[in-house]
Amino acid sequence: MSNVEIKYTKLFINNQWVDAVSKKTFPTINPQDESVIVKVAEGDKADIDIAVQAAKKAFQRYTEWRTLDASQRGRLLFKLADLMERDVTYLSELETLDCGKPVKQAYGEIIWAASIVRYYAGKADKILGNTIPADGEVLTFTLKEPVGVCGQILPWNYPIPMFIWKIAPALAAGCTIVVKPAEQTPLTALAMAALVKEAGFPPGVVNVVPGYGPTAGAALTHHPDVDKVAFTGSTEVGRIIMKGASAANLKRITLELGGKSPLVVFNDADVEKAADIAHRAAFANAGQCCVAGSRTYVQSGIYDKFVAKAAEIAKKRSVGNPYEDVQQGPQIDPEMFNKVMGYIEVGKKSARCVAGGNRHGNKGFFIEPTVFADVTDDMKISNEEIFGPVQSIHKFETFEEVVDRANNSNYGLGAGVVTNDVNIALAFVRHVRAGSVWVNTYEHVTAQTPFGGFKESGIGRELGEDGILQYLEIKTVTLSLPKKPLL
Repeated sequence: MSNVEIKYTKLFINNQWVDAVSKKTFPTINPQDESVIVKVAEGDKADIDIAVQAAKKAFQRYTEWRTLDASQRGRLLFKLADLMERDVTYLSELETLDCGKPVKQAYGEIIWAASIVRYYAGKADKILGNTIPADGEVLTFTLKEPVGVCGQILPWNYPIPMFIWKIAPALAAGCTIVVKPAEQTPLTALAMAALVKEAGFPPGVVNVVPGYGPTAGAALTHHPDVDKVAFTGSTEVGRIIMKGASAANLKRITLELGGKSPLVVFNDADVEKAADIAHRAAFANAGQCCVAGSRTYVQSGIYDKFVAKAAEIAKKRSVGNPYEDVQQGPQIDPEMFNKVMGYIEVGKKSARCVAGGNRHGNKGFFIEPTVFADVTDDMKISNEEIFGPVQSIHKFETFEEVVDRANNSNYGLGAGVVTNDVNIALAFVRHVRAGSVWVNTYEHVTAQTPFGGFKESGIGRELGEDGILQYLEIKTVTLSLPKKPLL
């Protein structure tokens, strides 16, 4: 167990650490042993108002942020990436303490997040408009300008990466920000705020207000001075945010929401390799992943061998103290633990449980990696997002059948296919409805690759070139030209 120091528990507004106006605090819980780690300042509407005004002031004309060269914004982001790498051990141990993911995984995620900061640092001075050959005696060109004040609401499953997915493109574009971290995992967002200040970002550019969704989150979504909201989380909350954004000022939104992603394995695949890909797709981050490949479709010719291998791999998956060399830590909190265990109990009554199916240990929110076979599309575990270490294996016969079944979902975040036939792979890519499709791999996400969903899995994209476009407005400028040359 780590003895990591908790350095920051107050709100971060205008580059200052402050108590909540109400003086309230709330506990953040250690999912490994269910103990209170520390109490954190609980922001609500009054604190969101102060933070938004700080961000609005920083965005106004002639401020230090608005007049800063774009290349200097890039240099500040590069500095932030350097500081993340300097403090990677501390940040990874703090992340593990607060959300329970294995410390080795947290370490890798922070290095990956720093690479995303560097990607957008390089984009800051490469935001280009166009000249347009418009009809008439005119000169027309476009400017790409920052949207303005951005409210960013984070999930608890990847706290530091999601913090970076939100702030890096927004800062490169020239926006100012108010972040509301998940109430389950506020500690690393506050630690990142300290690094933002140390990197030299001006006051008000980045503000972090921990609190609960119905209070702090709702206030941010409804605030009339917030120009855009970006949210990662459940589809249910995404709908609430859409309503709030339209009620206030029709603010722009980016939503990265739920998923029930299919991974399809054809008869020509190597069973061991395919089972390994499918295992990692389903069980990454203890299954607490929006794009988890939790619906595994296997063609009938290799189905039995695949099920046996999938069960074997799941049974060997190490679960336990995330500060040790394990593959899986606890679920985030009692609510999610009970939800996942509820789905497992339902699954036992309808499908064949070939691995796991129980709580792991008797303390903390640990669950055995669980595999169900002979799952049919009408089962609850096949249709609903479980968000836990549960893999559902389905059998299929033909390409046409499995494409229709893969698409028969309200979600469309990710999909995968495992085959040695390039024609099958490309046909699947063409016909499946998902924002990301992986062939003979899964969840390969980098700074350069846009990420987001079809259907109820979201609106807009994060990462890549498309990620920064979400934080820019296009202004068309047209100048009248003299009809005759001036002599």
